[in-house]
Amino acid sequence: MSAQILQYIISGISVGSIYALVALGFNIIYNTTGIINFAQGEFVMLGGMTAASLVAIFHIPIYLAFILAVVIVTVIGALFERLAIQPLKNPSVLTLIIITIAGSILLKGIAMFVWGKETYFLPSFSGDSPIRILGAFLLPQTVWILGITGLVVIGLGAFFKFALAGKAMRAVSSNRIAASLVGINVKKMVLLSFSLSAAIGAIGGIIIAPIALMDYEKGAILALKGFAVAALAGIGNFYGAVAAGLLLGIMEALGAGLISSHYKDAIALMILLLVLFLKPSGIFGSAQVSRLKKF
Repeated sequence: MSAQILQYIISGISVGSIYALVALGFNIIYNTTGIINFAQGEFVMLGGMTAASLVAIFHIPIYLAFILAVVIVTVIGALFERLAIQPLKNPSVLTLIIITIAGSILLKGIAMFVWGKETYFLPSFSGDSPIRILGAFLLPQTVWILGITGLVVIGLGAFFKFALAGKAMRAVSSNRIAASLVGINVKKMVLLSFSLSAAIGAIGGIIIAPIALMDYEKGAILALKGFAVAALAGIGNFYGAVAAGLLLGIMEALGAGLISSHYKDAIALMILLLVLFLKPSGIFGSAQVSRLKKF
């Protein structure tokens, strides 16, 4: 394998990890509510922009800015559910999806009002001196991205398998009526799903900001890529989303490097269309079978 191809793969894995985190956010809400939250990309954008502002403007240490940004975006996610989703009485899935699209537009507009149209930069977590591997270069931030993504996936697995709240969310995903009959507060589980997905989105935005930078428009394209990954894996499939995210990232990087960077964003759209036409349930099987039971 040439050093150039290896460099593309390393870059693709780094970006693909973020796509996987966005897809995980989609899956958490889908498994609890049955809807696709198209505001998920804005949570990623808000995480990166908030952390960058805390470091640049308030000179807060980056590790503390990381925690504060995740908390702030988690609160935003919870407020979005409380104000836009919870008040509705027996809404249709289409209505809920339209609301999430409207929420995405609203959050994007608020971000433009707060931060303007400038691009924001977040310093790398541990310097910028690259690590040489077989002729290719691995940035320290890439190691952070892979490590934190791995911890998020492991943490989610443990949460849904061992935590009482995680088990309750699994019950709600399987049968809402039965879950409510045994005493599970379904509304609280929906709130938890939005909060958890917002937190994961914020983490993705923060760890990618030192490499990809952030602006108010970044959320829309990340939502598209994340949805493409979720569809590729099968909506609701958690571990499949990680594999599909890495696959899409590598394909994008190879396509941009070997063909043209102009086709980078089009690759995700083409993959999404192919999956929807040829195998709507995703390449890893039926989404209905592979919901939170995967854990």
